[in-house]
Amino acid sequence: MRAAVRAWAELLRVSALFTVPGDALAGAAAVGRRPGRGTALAVGASLCLYEAGMALNDWADRDEDAIDRPHRPIPSGRITPGAALAAAGALTAAGLTLAARAGRPALTVATGLAATVWAYDLRLKHTQAGPAAMAAARALDLLLGATATAGTSAGSVGVERPVGATGTSRTAGTSLPARTARIPSGARAPGPAQPVRPARTAHSDVRAAVPAAALLGAHTYAVTAVSRHEAQGGSTAAPLGALAAIVALGAAAVREQRGSRDLPPVPGKGGPGDHHRTRPGAPAPRVLLTALTAAYLRTAAEPLLHATLNPSPPLTQRAVGSGIRAMIPLQAVLAARAGAAGTGLAVMGLVPLARTLARKVSLT
Repeated sequence: MRAAVRAWAELLRVSALFTVPGDALAGAAAVGRRPGRGTALAVGASLCLYEAGMALNDWADRDEDAIDRPHRPIPSGRITPGAALAAAGALTAAGLTLAARAGRPALTVATGLAATVWAYDLRLKHTQAGPAAMAAARALDLLLGATATAGTSAGSVGVERPVGATGTSRTAGTSLPARTARIPSGARAPGPAQPVRPARTAHSDVRAAVPAAALLGAHTYAVTAVSRHEAQGGSTAAPLGALAAIVALGAAAVREQRGSRDLPPVPGKGGPGDHHRTRPGAPAPRVLLTALTAAYLRTAAEPLLHATLNPSPPLTQRAVGSGIRAMIPLQAVLAARAGAAGTGLAVMGLVPLARTLARKVSLT
């Protein structure tokens, strides 16, 4: 039993799971929302789709692994190819089901993410489009968190307002019969209320997450480009290019965003200052943002430098593993720079867990 559990843990690379929740949390922070039910559903969907990709990856590479990595679960005979493919299909279905519970927009993004994962593993991995496909998958994962969070929060924005004494009222765009009101003798009948200012849609909120998704996608592209050489090694250009990209990303990520941003109107509060609300929380202190960025650079840059100086398979694999783990501090930076310092610190709490489990189950 223990041997079977370990085999599946290796196939699914469970040590990399801790790099996944931060995508959805960074997406929620990017749209200025606190994590909620939609964020939790996005995290569950992301975990399922990520693990589906891991199982499908080893199924697709079973012949290649039989030569380069005979110790992997499928070529070693510990897991059958059919079982790995069935797991990939079941996990994909589970991920799409969870995304569907967060709303149709979230399901749309999750479907694109699932299609990208399957296309990468089955067709694109060994082509020039491979790194771009993997980068798109990570960017879509962050956008899934943003979409699911914004979508499930949108329903709580609208509140009922009377249009007139005998007119109709609207709650989030739905007409309801208005209650008639008695007007005291001599009192002036109320005039029609001002129309509710349209709330910003979830789609406009999600657009705010695109820059964060682009930064995460760029990091993923750099790491994936190095991973193409991890079995044989020998490439100096790939880790050197990734090192330059990591440094540039660190410089871009440390730049603070604006501390507040207009969010959907909160109608019914009665004052001109209540038309909009601002992002909860002030921008992260510069010292926190700098510390998180330093953690990101320290995690990713040093192993890449070693792989550049000595592009052997072990050092290249170590650089790839560190690049995967570096996604956690990068997600923390993206959350903190969006004004969610608490979320950024919570994401950083996953680092020691990922490091401990990586000692037992390889990331690559």
